[in-house]
Amino acid sequence: MLKHKGAVPNPGRRRFLVSGLSATGGLLVGLPSLNLLAAETTAGGGKIGFFVDIRPDGDVVIGVAQPEMGQGVRTSMPMLVAEELDVDWSNVRIEQMPLGIIHTADGFAWKYGGQGAGGSTSVTDNWPYLREVGATARLMLVQAAALRWNVKPGECRTESGVVICDSIDKRLEYRELAAEAAGLPLPEESPVLKDIGDYHIIGQPQKVIDGRAIVTGKARYGIDTSVPGMRYASIERCPWLDGGVESLDDSAARAVPGVLDVFVVEGPKPGEPYLILATGVAVVATSTWAAFQGRKALKVKWTHGPHADESTGSFWKQCDELLAGDGQVVRDDGDFDAALEAAATRVSARYKEPYVNHATLEPQNCFAHVKEDSVHIIAPTQMPAGASRAAAEVTGIDRLNIQVEMTRVGGGFGRRLTNDYVAEATIVSKKTGLPIQLVWTREDDVQHDFYRPSGMTEMTAGVDSNGQVVAWKQRLASASKYYRRPGVEADKMYEAELYVDDFPAAIVENLKVEWLAVQSGVPRGSWRAPAHTANAFVVESFMDEIAHASGQDPVQLRLAMYGGNRELPYAQHGGPTFNPYRLSLLLKKVVERIDYSKPRPKGRAVGVAAHFTFGGYAAHAVEVSVSDEGDLSIERIVAAVDCGLVVNPLGVEAQLQGGTIDGLSTALNLQITVKDGQIQQSNFHDYPILRMASVPELVECHILPFNDTPTGMGEMGIPTLAPALTNAIFNASGVRIRQLPILDQLKQAMTA
Repeated sequence: MLKHKGAVPNPGRRRFLVSGLSATGGLLVGLPSLNLLAAETTAGGGKIGFFVDIRPDGDVVIGVAQPEMGQGVRTSMPMLVAEELDVDWSNVRIEQMPLGIIHTADGFAWKYGGQGAGGSTSVTDNWPYLREVGATARLMLVQAAALRWNVKPGECRTESGVVICDSIDKRLEYRELAAEAAGLPLPEESPVLKDIGDYHIIGQPQKVIDGRAIVTGKARYGIDTSVPGMRYASIERCPWLDGGVESLDDSAARAVPGVLDVFVVEGPKPGEPYLILATGVAVVATSTWAAFQGRKALKVKWTHGPHADESTGSFWKQCDELLAGDGQVVRDDGDFDAALEAAATRVSARYKEPYVNHATLEPQNCFAHVKEDSVHIIAPTQMPAGASRAAAEVTGIDRLNIQVEMTRVGGGFGRRLTNDYVAEATIVSKKTGLPIQLVWTREDDVQHDFYRPSGMTEMTAGVDSNGQVVAWKQRLASASKYYRRPGVEADKMYEAELYVDDFPAAIVENLKVEWLAVQSGVPRGSWRAPAHTANAFVVESFMDEIAHASGQDPVQLRLAMYGGNRELPYAQHGGPTFNPYRLSLLLKKVVERIDYSKPRPKGRAVGVAAHFTFGGYAAHAVEVSVSDEGDLSIERIVAAVDCGLVVNPLGVEAQLQGGTIDGLSTALNLQITVKDGQIQQSNFHDYPILRMASVPELVECHILPFNDTPTGMGEMGIPTLAPALTNAIFNASGVRIRQLPILDQLKQAMTA
């Protein structure tokens, strides 16, 4: 279904580009924000925006402004530039750029273009702009060659880092033209971008550009930071939600060799926005080991805070009570009540989903050095601007004097959109006057997180005598991700929990969506497209329940509802439209590949699910075996994704595989529970991430490009795995799993 059309110039971006001579004497082209153009130098050295630096030795250096956390932007985004620049990919090197902001009359703005990684937006947002950077650099090189040869630029062409003029049989390498091109004014018009059919880098599988550095230990993560004179810190945080320090005896801690200082770090008051997560006691030492040992020697008596009675059981009880009443109606199409009353078949069910932890492989860490009038931050962060704001809030220092360097991120998943650990390190450095590296333990990371919201969903549907779903109601009682987020009105808290244009909106005529606010002291945040991972499980599980209750095949029911090729309005992130037909193509693919209709022995079956997430589409088919005793074996997984035009197929496949495994791990085992106002889990022994031996051998991934615009891929692979798995379990055993994680529910049901 890939549409082929030539790219067109983008005059609106023409003045976004600046160029000049790099420090090495090569051509540099960058992409600052439009209203910052006057503030940028156009000559001499310096890295300006998303840049192309063509060096005299023939190397092509491409800058990346977005953080890299395994999603592959350090490879895919330079591919966009390199394609239009028309260079040999093997000659490209990549440099990570620091945070760049500048102060304007309208406040702070981006210096290098938007910087941040979250919501699967990096490639989508930069798709037109980075190609123009490369195309402009190529055009300037052509103009430089044309001037030297005294021919028209139109008589010249480029090929793998060379400008060629066939009429005079001349050719020059880019490196020979870089200095001359740097002295030319920017072209008046935007360059014409390549047609898709002319791509030789975009769409071709490219290995991770720094893969060798990763596997040989040369890649630099935040935890690898080492600065002369650096000291080390660890914080013992209050285990009670919103608790504090009642008394502190630090005498034994101060006696530990290497310990330099011990002091209380105050957390936010209950209900206040989070700068840091919790009140704690910081131990500063000459080594991480000494800081940890000093921390163990602390004697702290904690206050229990306002949530000491909260537990997972009380949370679910609150959900039950709320669902017995009325909530906030956030979408109301047609007449649900009348349609349900007239329906031939009525179906209802409730689903539960727990809090979950991010469990990034690299625990939170940050280097901070606060001086009298400046701050230096080095951190693995998804949101470097947030790190700058956090440091400014702690110190009061102008953000223009706060330097933020981004390292490779050892796992993000939304956890590092929040910079509480940056604020903590900055607080410690400010208090001591020392360059500080703060390092969390695994226990810190599990017990102090912005967890994926937990909730209970009540679903009701009506099906007419023709098997058509004519009424649909979704009622969610959840603890909003927007908890304690400043500036969010009470009637907007649902927007992080429910995307009201999600399937089957605009497909089922009589549809009602309702939200009920659950009170909880557990910190919440983004976890791999949180609303999608939660709602896909609910909606896709319920689709199977509707099919079973009305005597229909689950695949055929979905295909009938998806309908033909059409664009439906979608106002949430990933819009402005949603095309359910694209889901049907993916569903057909996974059904075909897993041989859905093939007869299988007792206890063996297939389940499916499909979902639209952040502009992309994905589907899973999972085949399982269930023994009479409830032992579960996952035999095979087939996944398919449609993320528009594919920039790097290897990167997309890796993301689909990773999301599939993460979804499987989460569905089987993972939950965060609360007892007496404390998080119960602490490490991988009671938060058991899936082990390699438990991953099924047969995991098959397919990429189905649909059009000529790429969407993000980071979140697409996870939402549909859990419902496809639980649907397969039902088809194999008759046991319907409505609460995640699965744990031993199946075994209990089969042996009851």
